[in-house]
Amino acid sequence: MSGKVVLITGASSGIGKAAAVRFLKQDYTVYGAARTEADLEYLSDYPNGHYILMDITEAEMRKNCVNQILKNEAGLDILVNNAGYGAYGAVEEVPLQDAKKQFEVNLFGLSELTKLVIPGMREKGSGRIINISSIAGKIWTPLGGWYHASKFALEGLSDCLRNELRQFGIDVILIEPGAIETNWAETAGDNLLESSGEGIYQKQAERKANKYKQMYGEGGMAASPEVVAEAIFKAAETDKPKARYAVPAHAKLILFFRWLLPDSLYDFFTNKFF
Repeated sequence: MSGKVVLITGASSGIGKAAAVRFLKQDYTVYGAARTEADLEYLSDYPNGHYILMDITEAEMRKNCVNQILKNEAGLDILVNNAGYGAYGAVEEVPLQDAKKQFEVNLFGLSELTKLVIPGMREKGSGRIINISSIAGKIWTPLGGWYHASKFALEGLSDCLRNELRQFGIDVILIEPGAIETNWAETAGDNLLESSGEGIYQKQAERKANKYKQMYGEGGMAASPEVVAEAIFKAAETDKPKARYAVPAHAKLILFFRWLLPDSLYDFFTNKFF
């Protein structure tokens, strides 16, 4: 038995579910959190699996989630901040309330939940906070302004938090997935066409939505969520975790070219691709 306790947000599907199963198979005590009970019931199939209903944007639900874990366990060893989604569309056309919602889920809800677990980790003198970012926090694509902005912000927040908490024995780690077989692309594509599927950005929006179907469809470049789950597990287990893990291989390649190319060339090739 590992004896360690992990909380995973967005555990109802995709990366969160794959990570939960990976930890459960190694005898971690896993608490999975999401908004829909039916999608979390798989956790009950494991003696060390538990689920908690939580909308990460709701303060009371965040508090109840952490309090329930601390009531049942001696403490929380690992927090995996996985909940998030992509709000796409032209910056000109995305309503401000939708942009704010993107940040409430991808950044502010995440940071507020993190603040609730830090005191217990600090008291124990150890802990891991694993934030699921994206290569979208280092690159940009057309019509993705608010999603990229939220992930760029998460990268900066995590870098600062890592250096604030290292003195207390708490590690903060970023996971930067590329294209992964989840419902993220479908949500992003729907948001894109809803926001910019008509009007002056219509052709650009339709091209990008079609590109997503190619990337995430059968025979596309998207990798399985288990690839990311393995990186999360590695970050949780290794004695000296890296600040960042980019997965799969295409994510590392894309980040390499972003580092290598000047902005003008990166813009050219990105617009060509989409």
